[in-house]
Amino acid sequence: MRAIVTRPAREAERWCRELAARGIAAVALPLIAIAPLQSPVARAALAAAWRRLSSYRALMFVSANAVDGFFKEKPADAQDWSSLSAIENVANGDRLPRCWAPGSGTARALVRAGVPPQAIDLPDAGAAQFDSEALWHKVQPQLARSAAGAPVLIVRGSDGDGDGDRALGSGRDWLARQLRQAGVPVQWLAAYRRRRPAFDAAQAALAAQAAVDGSVWLFGSAQAVRHLTEWLPAQDWARARAVATHPRIAEAARGAGFAVVCESRPTLDDVVASIESLA
Repeated sequence: MRAIVTRPAREAERWCRELAARGIAAVALPLIAIAPLQSPVARAALAAAWRRLSSYRALMFVSANAVDGFFKEKPADAQDWSSLSAIENVANGDRLPRCWAPGSGTARALVRAGVPPQAIDLPDAGAAQFDSEALWHKVQPQLARSAAGAPVLIVRGSDGDGDGDRALGSGRDWLARQLRQAGVPVQWLAAYRRRRPAFDAAQAALAAQAAVDGSVWLFGSAQAVRHLTEWLPAQDWARARAVATHPRIAEAARGAGFAVVCESRPTLDDVVASIESLA
């Protein structure tokens, strides 16, 4: 049993280590490359968001990469959550902008970046799925108690360089619609770039072999599926198997032709159980 981990390189390496510790051989084949923003306009927008930090009702980070990209661009003179807490004594979150995370990985990244846990909202650990829908169930009750008219800033990745490009995503667009219907303004901010990696011959050979040898592809993004099929348009996936960490990702894998697709929550325990179920 071998898992092909398709997450961005840093995450893929961590997942390979964790899967190996659970007795599952894993190979990293990143299908999404993460890069910093280069456009001066996009980077200026990041700096401006930091300086308007206290004007937001909440910041919704779509991923740990969004957290990392946002905090890497923090201006030296900008306040952050810890300084706002110290100055205003608002650790209960009444005036401190909330940080919303769709899952535990994003929440851990926020804590590493210095955001106090009491300022973070995320789906309950027992939620059926970790996504925008589960997050909305968690944060909806707080909207009536927060500052009227203050916007929610959605911090995400961009398929361009973040300059006028709002990368679409079913979950985050769904959340934006719920917010607008509740009378909450929504703003968007790119914090990093997503790209299709430059693949080499060894990776192409690995992918071709893993399409037919019983390996289990681990997909955490529908974009990873799209990059795979764009990279190898002639590849037949009729013998390939996959574990997808969201129904929308599973749908993309089935649409690409994967013969067997198992849906799983994105926690390590659930992913391991799903992989083992395919043995």
